[in-house]
Amino acid sequence: MSQKITIFFALLIVFACSNKSNESNISVKSSLDLNVLSFIESEGKLIQKESSIVLQDEAWVSYNLKIEKTARYRVKLIAESDSAIFWIEDYIDNKDGRTYNITGNMIVNNSISESIIDGSPMQKGEHKIKIHFSGSKADLKTVKFEILKEHKETKTSLTQNMTGSDLKLVWSDEFNGEGLPDTTKWSYNIGDWGWGNNELQYYTEGNLNNARQENGSLIIESHYDSVSQNWTSARLTTQEKVSFLYGRIDFRAKVPVARGTWAAGWFLGDAYRDEISWPYCGEIDVLECVGFEINDTTGAGLNHATCHTPAYYFKIGNQIGSAIEVDSMNTKFHDYSIIWYPDSIQAYLDGEYYYTYDKNANRMEWPFDSPQNIIVNLAVGGGWGGAKGIDSSYNSHQYILDYIRVYELTN
Repeated sequence: MSQKITIFFALLIVFACSNKSNESNISVKSSLDLNVLSFIESEGKLIQKESSIVLQDEAWVSYNLKIEKTARYRVKLIAESDSAIFWIEDYIDNKDGRTYNITGNMIVNNSISESIIDGSPMQKGEHKIKIHFSGSKADLKTVKFEILKEHKETKTSLTQNMTGSDLKLVWSDEFNGEGLPDTTKWSYNIGDWGWGNNELQYYTEGNLNNARQENGSLIIESHYDSVSQNWTSARLTTQEKVSFLYGRIDFRAKVPVARGTWAAGWFLGDAYRDEISWPYCGEIDVLECVGFEINDTTGAGLNHATCHTPAYYFKIGNQIGSAIEVDSMNTKFHDYSIIWYPDSIQAYLDGEYYYTYDKNANRMEWPFDSPQNIIVNLAVGGGWGGAKGIDSSYNSHQYILDYIRVYELTN
């Protein structure tokens, strides 16, 4: 694209309609502009112009993309259309035949428009991507990949002794402070790219409305903005700070009711870089509750414990998990726990055992001999959370954690 054309489109963008709310005002560290004319394959109706391509009906174009840094990216797509939907698929030639949607729907509906998605994970290296289009017609100008947050290696890893019968506390957050969560213990995941599950919320960073310590608890709170028609929430992770291998881990929490909520306390392998890392890095779900399974009046519902591995995970329908009934989930604190041994993982609810994962013949079954990070988040919608719709009578939800503790066993 020539300098004159670049300046021309930059001026138009100033007046363009964006589908983002104020959360997109995050400093960008560096960017990569995709030349849309450099596609390697295509399917559907396509017209090449001097500096753009026109897509019609259902079509796609694919590209080889070189990512210089592992990071969370902002993806900006600039196109001209009265009504169009784009989304970007990563690793289109992956060996598992998976579909890695790293943007969710990018909507263009106002002449020349800029559609922005935040938080897309991409690791350093070669990526073969596909830009999907649906709509009657759209003139695709460019796609920009801008770094929002570079990946940082986790500073500390704690390996817990698991022989003995006594408990020794090795790490915790009691949430006894005030204001924002303790950033010596927690990092933020940010963005609204769907998080691999078509979730609706934008995860913010450093926003007291979405994550705060208050009265000895951590409150993760989702909010609906009736003007932008977007949800915001928070997702905290110990990645960058500390990872864990083995131990007993307790999440003491209250979870929200209402269709569309999806509260979680879980582990994700520290080896995660972007979507192709999963499920090879492993995932352990300790606390996982969806609102449509919880009675709005009594708070009685279900908690799910599940382990996801390359051999057993939900996207191929053979995950190994178990559920347990829980009373007053939104009004009483309950202890959601696992005991993670070198060869098995057991789950407990208020001290009551209900689940074991012990498939450990090889790395495909057992990636749990490598460190994992703790994650706590409150999602809205998504493939599971939104499976029965979203209750429109709510405009906020609270997920409250009294503490998170990690123990080892000693003699």
